[in-house]
Amino acid sequence: MASPKSKDSSLSKKEPLPARRDGSNAKPRPRPARSALRYSPAEVKEIFRRFSVQRPEPKGELEHVNAFTLLVAVVLSAQATDVGVNKATRALFRAADTPHKMLALGEARVGEYIRTIGLWRNKAKNLIALSQALIRDHGGEVPDNRDELVKLPGV
Repeated sequence: MASPKSKDSSLSKKEPLPARRDGSNAKPRPRPARSALRYSPAEVKEIFRRFSVQRPEPKGELEHVNAFTLLVAVVLSAQATDVGVNKATRALFRAADTPHKMLALGEARVGEYIRTIGLWRNKAKNLIALSQALIRDHGGEVPDNRDELVKLPGV
């Protein structure tokens, strides 16, 4: 019968692990302050000016026919691919390309059109609430500023 191995004092004393992956014990370098990585408002403006020169009318992948259908496509694109959204919205936009028409469809019918998109039940509810908010608060038009857009359901 083999005797249990005795604990060797040299094996039980472990050396501390190095502080860095490369094996050195050097302290990590401090990261630059976040403000050092940001652009000034003038620089941001110049960047966007250059973008607009290169591509005056950028086109996204989402298919739409007006501002409302673009907004709907963006709402549906959360947790979904643009290809999947386009597939679902082609038929939806033939039936409802305005907030009034979307509201007339109702949540159940909207759900039938977008069933292939993930989270479709919540998205159908949001599209109805979005249409109601656009009609009630914006006369059926899509607002053209970010502050108003982000207040809308589902955005």
